[in-house]
Amino acid sequence: MTSSSVLCSGCSTELAPSLLSCPSCARLVHGARLTELASAAATAEQNEDWSGALTAWREAVMLLPPGTRQRQAAEQKIADLSPRVGSASGQGGVPWWKRASSLGPVGFLLALLGKAKFLLLGFSKLGTLMTFLVSLSVYWAIWGWEFALCFLLSIYVHEMGHVAALNSYGIPASAPMFIPGFGALVRLKQNPATAIEDSRVGLAGPIWGLGAALAAFAVYALTGNAFWGAVARAGAFINLFNLLPVWQLDGGRGLRSLQRIQVWLLVALTAALWYYTKEGLLLLIGGLMVFRAVTKRDEIAETDWVGFIQFAGLLTVLSLLCLIPIPSR
Repeated sequence: MTSSSVLCSGCSTELAPSLLSCPSCARLVHGARLTELASAAATAEQNEDWSGALTAWREAVMLLPPGTRQRQAAEQKIADLSPRVGSASGQGGVPWWKRASSLGPVGFLLALLGKAKFLLLGFSKLGTLMTFLVSLSVYWAIWGWEFALCFLLSIYVHEMGHVAALNSYGIPASAPMFIPGFGALVRLKQNPATAIEDSRVGLAGPIWGLGAALAAFAVYALTGNAFWGAVARAGAFINLFNLLPVWQLDGGRGLRSLQRIQVWLLVALTAALWYYTKEGLLLLIGGLMVFRAVTKRDEIAETDWVGFIQFAGLLTVLSLLCLIPIPSR
């Protein structure tokens, strides 16, 4: 028996660390942990903590052999609980800002501080911090440290939006990792279970990124400082670029939950926005949406108006922010 192997609790067969069930008696290797997870999920459901329940069930799926009845049951629980996160913001059916507001100004301030603490969480990971500093050094040489820092922070906020959405659905993921010249990425340890999950996770990045761009725009509007206008426009453009409906970009994931007619409506909106703003990137987004609408095969049975409104709102506000004049030197 090697130091990395274990014995089956039922028949004492030596098991390799990667096995999920005993090849001799079919007993589940992680039976005790699975019982704990089922109990934790039940408690979370009783408290209407849908994110907590999904976290437990998703861990259980990773400990269950593929194709087994137990794994299918766990996957069905995930499918049943997932829509409740999207409609109830994860806990008690009440969005975080309403729960905080009920506690008065102090409670709302504490909630905002909690969000700020979450944003700083990524920098506690050595990989995130080191790749951020490497990217900063590259962009510093191109734009100077002030703009490079603000630009990378806007990308970081975008990626933490994905992390927040993944956490709400109980999907394990890494902290953001930066790649100079390509932005940043978050590695998923499980895939979203439904098209709506994938859409919400995909669009969460541009939504949070829009928040960062609007914050820079607010400073620009209050001070008239062209630097903050440039930061806001750059943040808007990079998030608009991520709405391209291709590959694993956020726009491609955002369209997954939409019906064909909704995609055509977004095409019409994109055309109108291009006519008003003359932003060339919108032509590419619109053209790719036409291709997706024509070739779309997996028609969605349920109309996802939340995802449609999110996508349409992002297209509109980000396009308008791209009208901020670029300062001339």
